[in-house]
Amino acid sequence: MRRSVVTATAAVLGAFALAGPATGATEPPRPTFYEAPAAISGNAGDVIRSENLTFSVDPAGLSSLVMTSKRILYTSTDRSGAKVAVSGSVLVPKAPWIGLGHRPIIGYAVGTQGLADRCAPSRQQSEGFEYESIFIKGLIERGYAVAITDYQGLGTAGVHTYMNRVVQGRAVLDSVRAAQRLAGSGLSSSNPVGLVGYSQGGGASAAAAELAASYAPELRVKGAVASAVPADLAAVLANLDGTLYAEFALYGMRGLAAGYGVDMSPYLNAAGRQAMDEVEGECVTDLANHAFVRTETLSATGVPASTILAQEPFKTMVAQQRIGTIKPAMPTLVVHSVLDDVIPYAVGKAMAKSWCSKGANVYFSTVVSPGHVGGVLDNAAQSYAFLEARFAGLPQFSNCWTL
Repeated sequence: MRRSVVTATAAVLGAFALAGPATGATEPPRPTFYEAPAAISGNAGDVIRSENLTFSVDPAGLSSLVMTSKRILYTSTDRSGAKVAVSGSVLVPKAPWIGLGHRPIIGYAVGTQGLADRCAPSRQQSEGFEYESIFIKGLIERGYAVAITDYQGLGTAGVHTYMNRVVQGRAVLDSVRAAQRLAGSGLSSSNPVGLVGYSQGGGASAAAAELAASYAPELRVKGAVASAVPADLAAVLANLDGTLYAEFALYGMRGLAAGYGVDMSPYLNAAGRQAMDEVEGECVTDLANHAFVRTETLSATGVPASTILAQEPFKTMVAQQRIGTIKPAMPTLVVHSVLDDVIPYAVGKAMAKSWCSKGANVYFSTVVSPGHVGGVLDNAAQSYAFLEARFAGLPQFSNCWTL
């Protein structure tokens, strides 16, 4: 198992190294499948359409022997509660489930993909390389069905609302609902559910864990893994400014503004507006395009993004992204490396401590994996064990007393 995770991590780092120069080019038209109907009706989690999903790493189609793979377009709701179309994928093993009860469904929240439509996981699976595939494969091998959201605006029309807490949490929960309602999936509301995510995905999984009881109370969520969680957006963006991962800070600013319908232009100079246009068409493999950029060189007044975000209307917007304010109703596993160079360890620990103060069942695992990418190693291994225990009906013993 550990060798597979190491291979996946190496692939992620290799993808970063191969990133090309910024072009600022307009994306080509998205595939017709991703175009939402003029009017979106039905309920959150309803499937709008589906089609067979093929994999670029499996040109012979051998995966069809072991699982059914569908690309889906489903209904979710944005921050204001309006219905939106979100894309994703559903993977279901063909082998009979041999565990207790019904086959579990994993609501899998992917980490940072980028902002361009071509970055959507359901497109990367067919058109390129989805770097989290190795971890998803581990879930399939355990007999779990997996529902993977592309998130709002990633693949579909509009700007991806990157790091918008409520929108991402709802997209994850609604992807599970869509999997249960997908014709021919063999899944239903009887299937137990697990939530998994790391980095951006950790934020989405954590948000889904907080929202599940009120937004999707019918889902039988047995546990949630939420690791390297960007629970305090202000702290995370300040930490990224001027670093190798500075592009992630630009994603955060652009995605936050998109979620609230705020025009960033007045706060940016010409270079800043150009940078925002560029990142909207980039994926995580374009990380080097804006590496080490300092946000004060992009702002209209020469101040860093942290200063802008500390003022209204951004102050309230950032505060509303805080994760840790709502008690998850299910056991949660939080994994965070003390050597994380993207999302400060203190941020993840503070979230876990806040959950604990509200009476949540939390196990906080401190690891020493090198860097943010390296943290995926321990997270994957611990996720598998956590999920197996939850679906077997075993209790989790909280370590809140240590925080």
